[in-house]
Amino acid sequence: MKSQIQEFLDRIQQLEAAIEEEAKSHRQQWQADFEEHKVRFEKEVLAQQKRFKEGLLGYVLTADWRHVLCVPFIYPVLVPMLLLDAFITLYQWVCFPLCGIPQVKRSSYFVYDRTHLAYLNWLEKINCAYCSYGNGLMAYGREVVALTEKYWCPIKHARRRMQAHAHYHGFADYGDAENYRAELARLREELRQISAKEFAPPA
Repeated sequence: MKSQIQEFLDRIQQLEAAIEEEAKSHRQQWQADFEEHKVRFEKEVLAQQKRFKEGLLGYVLTADWRHVLCVPFIYPVLVPMLLLDAFITLYQWVCFPLCGIPQVKRSSYFVYDRTHLAYLNWLEKINCAYCSYGNGLMAYGREVVALTEKYWCPIKHARRRMQAHAHYHGFADYGDAENYRAELARLREELRQISAKEFAPPA
């Protein structure tokens, strides 16, 4: 049964890779070159983008009243998000090394490349950065909690779990009392081996 689940997971990874390749070809259509953490557009492409840029004053004055009403409720959420970010990071810095859990690389989950788009005004870029931060934080936090779950309670649920994290399908089966302790030890050892590789000195 588990080998069949692994086969399904492998197929999902292949499909995700195919989706990324297709998205890459679409990005190339707009002549966007990625250099490490920077995006570079050809001058002609940037000039064309600027033609579609909406001025800040016009953008604010023509804003939908519903959007204006949302502002006092959207941006205060940044405060608890920053606190959550700090606590998650502190938690994994302290606890993960103690338990032999591999560190989650925070920077891998935050992408701020929309600021390079010349057709966005600075207020739109701030909005995009807010959304990028929020989604990146949720993905980062989810991975930290997923590894925590893999270490402390790696048991599948009886009910279907919506959008289960990447580690979930490797957990022990719900109700399998006989094999649970062995599975728990196996999964913890798996985490320790990954963690040991990360901190091993280069050969």
